[in-house]
Amino acid sequence: MAGGFSIAADGKSGRREFKGKITWYVWICGIIAATCGLMFGYDIGISGGVTAMDDFLIEFFPSVYARKHRAKENNYCKFDDQRLQLFTSSLYLAALTASFGASMVCTRFGRKRTMQAASVFFLAGTGLCAGASNLAMLIVGRICLGVGVGFGNQAAPLFLSEIAPAHIRGALNILFQLNVTIGILVAQIVNYLTSTVHPMGWRYSLGGAAGPAAVLFLGSLVITETPTSLVERGQKEAGRAMLERIRGTKEVDEEFEEISLACETAAKMCEEEKPFRRLRRRESRPPLVIAIVMQVFQQFTGINAIMFYAPVLFQTMGFASNASLLSAVVTGGVNVLSTLVSIVLVDKIGRRKLLLEACVQMLIAQVAVGGIMWVHVKASNSPSHGWALATVVLICVYVSSFAWSWGPLGWLIPSETFPLETRTAGFSFAVSSNMLFTFVIAQAFLTMMCTMRAFIFFFFGICIVVMGAFVLTLLPETKGVPIDEMVDRVWRKHWFWKRYFRDADDAKVNNC
Repeated sequence: MAGGFSIAADGKSGRREFKGKITWYVWICGIIAATCGLMFGYDIGISGGVTAMDDFLIEFFPSVYARKHRAKENNYCKFDDQRLQLFTSSLYLAALTASFGASMVCTRFGRKRTMQAASVFFLAGTGLCAGASNLAMLIVGRICLGVGVGFGNQAAPLFLSEIAPAHIRGALNILFQLNVTIGILVAQIVNYLTSTVHPMGWRYSLGGAAGPAAVLFLGSLVITETPTSLVERGQKEAGRAMLERIRGTKEVDEEFEEISLACETAAKMCEEEKPFRRLRRRESRPPLVIAIVMQVFQQFTGINAIMFYAPVLFQTMGFASNASLLSAVVTGGVNVLSTLVSIVLVDKIGRRKLLLEACVQMLIAQVAVGGIMWVHVKASNSPSHGWALATVVLICVYVSSFAWSWGPLGWLIPSETFPLETRTAGFSFAVSSNMLFTFVIAQAFLTMMCTMRAFIFFFFGICIVVMGAFVLTLLPETKGVPIDEMVDRVWRKHWFWKRYFRDADDAKVNNC
């Protein structure tokens, strides 16, 4: 076990002291739950490499294969095909729809059962994709994977935030994003290895998802349910016992009292008004807006355009097929290592500083890549080897900044800012917003690259400027704040968002 922790009382904030240890059991449960991210990352990373494989294109998209190998074809438009983009994006459209059902499953049956359901959908989807004999079967498999993503991405971040002590909540939650990056890297390595296995290489790539899916299924059978979920569903004794287990001490009175009070308050509010309807209240808008905007901005950094289609992008830059896949592996490795930076820093320097620094670094990289492609990549030529390598380096610079900021924090911040009565419902909007705009980017990127050419990177650069302004003015710092004290210590004290709580405060005074 690691060292103990305590949170000192604070008369101004009404904080109480929570005692306990950072137990190995918490980390083990966290690692298993974060396997949802491993599966999500594998799905993100595998599609781009598979769509760059000739055997896959011949099987399902022969017109794209023919266009890819025409000597005079426009470099920017080789892969512009709506059906090909649908192969990638259909997963996220399914996840968008599934996330709302996952919210209700998460509330009624708990976070653990929701992750188990996700693993079943992952296994079914993997089997359909790897064994696909036609495009319809392939898309149905991707839809099953999408339902798994919707369920897993709903439950895992909530699970991680609810079992973590406040002062390491950021680091533990970022295990989810770390697993996403590891999944992307593993997928890119698998694609590199299977690209020379003809004609079955693409089947091995898609079938590789069975590995993380099986780990999640078996792991979900042994992990705990969160104390908050147990108390929320009327199992108070089990909830207290589980809190004692994950904190490594029986001195959990203060923390258990706060969890119980939050659950009782949420239950009373839910009797008066259902969670999704309560999200329409004025005081629910600050965390809801932040949750949605963080997910939209995460996608409009342009990261998934690069992660989905990195091999395609590098082929556009003139790399051969194997070289483009190897370049994608390099960016995937940078992605993993940079996420470790976030685990170390997020609970030390805070969320806002990481996000703002990343905006500057991503903007420089995007503009530089756009400039190189504008000057050196024309419709029917490729840049010199030196400029192509420079592009890979710049994309690594860009990916590294995203990986320690908008990647993990896009999931962390929404998972920790909702009060219990709207937590699962509110987070479902975060998940669905992420999936909606992931779908938009996945479905549109190749067409946008064909139409906008190099200017697509300037478009994402403009988005990054807007994101930085939003963080600077409207995003509160949540570092070190217990999850059930966010309303009083964050939203009511923020210069802008506090106005949304005045009516609720006046109502409490009048009732007294």
